[in-house]
Order: sequence, then C-alpha cells, then structure tokens
Amino acid sequence: MSSPNVLSCDDLRAITGYQRPADIERCCAEQGIKVFRGRLGPWTTIDLINQAGGLTPQAQNDDSYTPDIL
Repeated sequence: MSSPNVLSCDDLRAITGYQRPADIERCCAEQGIKVFRGRLGPWTTIDLINQAGGLTPQAQNDDSYTPDIL
C-alpha cells in the first residue's frame, strides 16, 4: 500500500505478533479497531487505530479562539 497512513497486513503482523490473517483481524476487532479485508489480508489506517483509542482527528478548519476576539 502506498499511503503512509495505511497499515498493511504485514504491518499488522509485525505489530500484533500474529501470523495468520484471521488472528490479526480478531485481535484488532477485540480492541475496537476497524479493519478491511483485502486480497493480501486485513488492513487498517492509523486514524482508525487512533479512533479506537479515543483520539479524534483535528479538523483542518478547527481554529482555536481566545476570549480576546469577543
């Protein structure tokens, strides 16, 4: 996979320590990580892992405002 935000089955294999794609998928599902089934095995994105961990991506237009603008 070409995107740096995508974790391939090989990446997930190294992270989880499981060898079989079904075990990798089960491990991710148990932790609330959404995975997709591809021809080469399950894959996911870093954003989906962060989302499972309770982190939300900051929107590009999400500026911080101070009380001085009022």
